[in-house]
Amino acid sequence: MHKYRTHKCDELSLENVNETVRLSGFVKTIRDLGSVMFVDLRDHYGITQLVINERELLDKFHKIPVESTICVDGIVLKREEETINPQLKTGKIEVRVNNVEVLGNVYNTLPFQIDESRNVKEDLRLEYRFLDLRNEEIHKKIVFRSKVLKTLRDKMTDLDFVEIQTPILTSSSPEGARDFLVPSRLHPGEFYALPQAPQQFKQLLMISGFDKYFQIAPCFRDEDPRADRSPGEFYQLDFEMSFATQEDVLNVLEKVIGSTFKELSTKQVSEAPFRRITFKEAMDKYGTDKPDLRNPLVIEDVTEVFKDSDFRVFKDKTIKCIKIDATSVSRRFFDQMVDFATGELELKGLAWIKYDEENEGSNITGTISRFVTDEILEKLKEKVALKTGDALFFVADEYKKACEDAGDIRIELGKRLDLINKDKYELCFIVDFPMYELDDDGKIQFNHNPFSMPVGGMDALLNMNPLDIVAHQFDLVCNGYEIASGAVRNHDTNIMVKAFEIAGYTEEEVETKFASLFNAFKFGAPPHAGAAPGIDRLVMLLLDETNIREVIAFPKNSKARDVLMKAPAKVSKKQLDDVHIKVIESDIK
Repeated sequence: MHKYRTHKCDELSLENVNETVRLSGFVKTIRDLGSVMFVDLRDHYGITQLVINERELLDKFHKIPVESTICVDGIVLKREEETINPQLKTGKIEVRVNNVEVLGNVYNTLPFQIDESRNVKEDLRLEYRFLDLRNEEIHKKIVFRSKVLKTLRDKMTDLDFVEIQTPILTSSSPEGARDFLVPSRLHPGEFYALPQAPQQFKQLLMISGFDKYFQIAPCFRDEDPRADRSPGEFYQLDFEMSFATQEDVLNVLEKVIGSTFKELSTKQVSEAPFRRITFKEAMDKYGTDKPDLRNPLVIEDVTEVFKDSDFRVFKDKTIKCIKIDATSVSRRFFDQMVDFATGELELKGLAWIKYDEENEGSNITGTISRFVTDEILEKLKEKVALKTGDALFFVADEYKKACEDAGDIRIELGKRLDLINKDKYELCFIVDFPMYELDDDGKIQFNHNPFSMPVGGMDALLNMNPLDIVAHQFDLVCNGYEIASGAVRNHDTNIMVKAFEIAGYTEEEVETKFASLFNAFKFGAPPHAGAAPGIDRLVMLLLDETNIREVIAFPKNSKARDVLMKAPAKVSKKQLDDVHIKVIESDIK
């Protein structure tokens, strides 16, 4: 007989009745009825009920705390009809114990009840994550994550992609976030960087003659934490293709991600081809480049409608509005939306009107009703198909902020009016991202990915306003979350130099900073393109979670601290000396 078990805790059935078996696992619960004791034994696979009715064994079990690990020998018995547990795979049998060995005792008081760990403060859960992960619900999420990874790997392999690992210690690269730097012991004063993505390496693989590459890649970015973003590190399904167009990459994403959603979820999934929405259309209609298309509300631009209005707040502003069916909406709803806008969004106000042609007196009510003349009303009817019972919420500001604020109002209206279909995965591609944008100081910087090919190539870089240039860049969006980014890569050194020059880099800086890639482009680089779906966010969506930390085995907390391993932490002076680093105490806040 095996030292620890003959069966796992989900395997025994009526076919095993009267067999002698050995099981090992964690003591989940103990029900002591005096002359008999029932113990639920849990392992990675499931639960088996143990029965103890011998005095000597009862005395031993009285000394075993919950969550200890034990090994038992016993006989499989058929349960009485009234004691069958249909919730358990092993619910028709139980094991009468005739021997027990404690493998790992619990010596300290449990910090929380395992089955109730999700109700515990997050930092305590993460400090004792090894206990939190024993919770069956949480445990299953990590197992499900493994299933997602296998599904993705299988699909990429079936499409003839070759899995290749790229380095972790590499050079700094302008990917849009801060790098994690690693000081070199052998090269004083020099630093490695942890890769924000395997961007340059996967392009080099295409130049190396590999036609299709992929890997489940760890990526490292020194970004502020968010509920939908893991701080510091995350994993993505990174892939690249030679002799490929944007459409080729979109097709792969549709096949791999679309079918993964279908296979691992019971929800309705968008059929391929997924809808294509330009970046500008997304900002105009949804106020965001990651729209939740389950929300039927659409933003309308009514700037021209109010261009001759006496309402000073709307003067020389971009005016956006969202129409809702307000036939059953109370006045309190409008007040609550104003409170949301001025409170959570910190807007100066939220203008609104409601149209009811059967209303006694004025058929327009609301905060700006007196500024809606008959002429403006007729224009609104034509522009947004305003009809009786409808209400409009207005946002006015410079273009970008007006779009973003209207987008936030649209999302909140969708939630409060319960318009979101929670049984669907609405997938779409956002395409034609701007190549450049202005930073906070008004300087031109890359908007998305510095290695992308501009639409129009060199001609666009030479003859267009940089802020009007769009790139062969795209995102895959699902239910309001970006789950993949990709692009057609720039593989021409002349175009590369000019693209970086516009963003403030000299040719010498480009040659130095991207020496390997720049040099490789001179040796017959094929056209190539690729993308990278985020694993953590994909799993989060498939499991209907809103907090990404729930689907990561050992996540950092909301302050980017690993409270289990106590990281980041101070290190010894010798360790600092080894890598030629000196900490200036006055710089530590």
